[in-house]
Amino acid sequence: MKYIYKTLFILSALFSAASFAAIGPYKVVLIHGFQPDQLQSRPDRDQVAVDGSDYWQNYWLQHADARVDWPAHERIEGKIASDYLWPALKTLSEQKTCLSGCILVTHSTGDLVARYLLDNQANWLNNAGLEPLNIVGTFDFAGAGGGVELANIAVNVAEGGGWLNHAMKKAVSLWMGQLPSKDNIGVLNDLKVANARQLAMWPDNRVPRIRFVGNGSDFLGATSPFIPGSDDGVVAAHSACGAADVDAFDSCSTAIEFDGQLDYVHKGVRRFMPSHYPLLMGDKYSHLTIFNPWHKGKVTATDPELKLGDQSRIAVETIDEDGWFGKKYRYVRDSDRDTLSELVHALPQ
Repeated sequence: MKYIYKTLFILSALFSAASFAAIGPYKVVLIHGFQPDQLQSRPDRDQVAVDGSDYWQNYWLQHADARVDWPAHERIEGKIASDYLWPALKTLSEQKTCLSGCILVTHSTGDLVARYLLDNQANWLNNAGLEPLNIVGTFDFAGAGGGVELANIAVNVAEGGGWLNHAMKKAVSLWMGQLPSKDNIGVLNDLKVANARQLAMWPDNRVPRIRFVGNGSDFLGATSPFIPGSDDGVVAAHSACGAADVDAFDSCSTAIEFDGQLDYVHKGVRRFMPSHYPLLMGDKYSHLTIFNPWHKGKVTATDPELKLGDQSRIAVETIDEDGWFGKKYRYVRDSDRDTLSELVHALPQ
């Protein structure tokens, strides 16, 4: 079924594509999220690649053409950039993987890694005499590019600073499976809210960042008291939606709620980071289920027809339904059957 049905394959007004690949005509490059066990295990390059493959094995790996793997025990502007991003970019350019266009599919911290990559890839490759990658857009699941409040708490735990109660430590332990120490903080430093929002915040590129956002929890809500507004158990809506401001948002839109109810949302996001466009919201999808092949109920769209910065549009087919007491709801067609990842994979076709 065609979920984009009126115009463009993401940016068809600006980019052309000649051959079929994993998502419509475009190649798919995966950038995984934070893998907390790596803080202690400190994997070598080979193990980082194994972990990167395992991360996506439930669904997206079979639809991908390439991956950018990175280790959680390093920093983005440090060895992640020099030892992992640069070699991956060089290979992608030399092999002409993105000649007809690539879509980056990211999860969680992969959103932040992708933002840094997008801000630097053209300059790095040009300086090496290589062709910059033709990246036409990103699909960001549970994007942590706006920072993670739990990372702030985790770093405080590791450094032994500030007042921390048992519930805070329990929340960090649920998220990470462990309590970090001062010797294994790594990318947690980059994930602190203030730090994340200073990293490549104003990129020269205008690659559209299409966002997919959940409001469930993998931890029965135990982490939510430490995350402002709606959240997916790890990432707050301000980050996942791509909001320009850090606030306790209840939706990525002021016109529709996470559960699809059409209503004014006082604490909906009004301003977004450059080229960030939330598209689909799943009320029951959590941080870990949102990119996996697990169905968690119906999905709604922030707007059936989303206008991008270049005036092109992405349209999704939706159905309006009546609820109790005069309430109205809007859902993406087939979301009662298809997982959110399946809906996203169908977008450009």
